[in-house]
Amino acid sequence: MTYSDQTNHAERILLATLRIGIGWVFLWASIHHYGSTGYVAGFLSSTKTFHFIYGPLSQSALMPVIAFLVEYGHMLIGMSLISGLLVRVSSPFAILIMLTYWTAHLDFPYVQSINNFLIDEHLIYAALLALLFNRRAGHYFGLDAIVARLPIVENNATLRWVA
Repeated sequence: MTYSDQTNHAERILLATLRIGIGWVFLWASIHHYGSTGYVAGFLSSTKTFHFIYGPLSQSALMPVIAFLVEYGHMLIGMSLISGLLVRVSSPFAILIMLTYWTAHLDFPYVQSINNFLIDEHLIYAALLALLFNRRAGHYFGLDAIVARLPIVENNATLRWVA
C-alpha cells in the first residue's frame, strides 16, 4: 500500500467518523427534546442580537409547527448523516440550522459568552458540514455509495448529484 493509498484510506475513515459524530449530535438533539415545544419557545425567547426576529416566533401561533420542524428536522438530518444516505441533501439543511443557531446565540460580538468572540461551535459545525457535502462523505462507509451504483441513479444527472 502506497503512502497515497494510506492517506486516502485514513481520510475516508476520518470523514466517515466526523459524519457519524455530527449525525449523532443532531439525532441526540432530536431525542433529548422530543415532544417538548417549550424548549424551542424558551430558546427563541432568550435570543439577544436578533431578538426582533426570533422573539416574536416564541409567542407565535406557529410555535407547534416550528417545534415539529426543529424536532423532526434534527432527527432526519441525524439519521441521514449517520447512515450516509442523502448526505448532500441533508447537509445544506444542517448548515442552515447551524447558522440559525449561531445568530440566535449571538450577543454581538460574543456568542453565548465572552469566551466565544464571533465564532462558536455552530460555525465550526457548519464548516464541517460543508466539507462533508463537498467531499461526498456519504460514499465513505455510507449508503450513498450503494445508492450511487443503482441504474436509476447512474442514468439520471439530478440523482447522480444527490448521491
